[in-house]
Amino acid sequence: MIYTVTFSPAIDYVVDLRTFEIGEINRTVKETAYPGGKGINVSMVLANLGKPSVATGFLGGFTGDFIKSELKKRNISSGFIEVDGVTRINVKIRAGKETAINGQGPHITEEQIEKLISQLEKLGKGDLLVISGTVPSSLPANIYEMILERINNSDVALIVDATKDILLNTLKYHPLLVKPNKEELEEMFGVKITSNDELVLTARKLLALGAKNAIVSLGGDGALLVGQNIEPCFLKAPQGKVVNTVGAGDSLVAGFIDAYLDTNDVRLAFKHGIAAGSASAFSETLATKAEVEALLKQMDRSKKTGI
Repeated sequence: MIYTVTFSPAIDYVVDLRTFEIGEINRTVKETAYPGGKGINVSMVLANLGKPSVATGFLGGFTGDFIKSELKKRNISSGFIEVDGVTRINVKIRAGKETAINGQGPHITEEQIEKLISQLEKLGKGDLLVISGTVPSSLPANIYEMILERINNSDVALIVDATKDILLNTLKYHPLLVKPNKEELEEMFGVKITSNDELVLTARKLLALGAKNAIVSLGGDGALLVGQNIEPCFLKAPQGKVVNTVGAGDSLVAGFIDAYLDTNDVRLAFKHGIAAGSASAFSETLATKAEVEALLKQMDRSKKTGI
């Protein structure tokens, strides 16, 4: 089974307005509320692609109930730990430009942290765990390591999508995949990357530290895949109009997982990940199976890849 962890879930409440005036009453022309958080995004795209998963993390209050209800509608199982307080709401105001107001989220106790880790400790052979996102102030800074140390002797496949020291400190647990972008890679190793050769050389440092595979996102230019058992592979992103980049990276992870579990082929999973990430970027919502398949056909026709 696939498990995703979201430490600080949220309801993303998006409001569209013709104009936005500070200090005045503003009326919306459109409102949308949906579950948010990197792990939750991965689970929702996996559901769109036909893969079941269990979404875990911490939820509380009426907002937590809303998220569980929305996930249930998408046939996503909830393994969240109940906490006191209310799961946060992130407000996104769109009136020409987008303004975001992000909530803080509830306090998480040591007992609740232990409940989550004990739950994940039961994972074993055949399971895949996705841990992603920043660590909220209510959790220990080393929460990633606390979890991975407890499941280190199992056969769980691990995917980590985090930044700088958080990511670097997980490499000793030999994740199947890590997914920094170019800027994050530069920050991790204190370098400025100016060529593809330098990019490959720096990305391979992640492998030397323990990662089995790494995808380095290059935004609209596509991505680089390096792996312990494959040659480096650059892949251009398919063409399309970028509508919303929120969730694109999580969609890439979901697309990778979907294809990898079906084929055990890292290069093919990389291609599917790029298609899924682009499909979300080209849409107001997260990628659907039809959108991903259409972009895969476009990528094949463009002959930008031999994968």
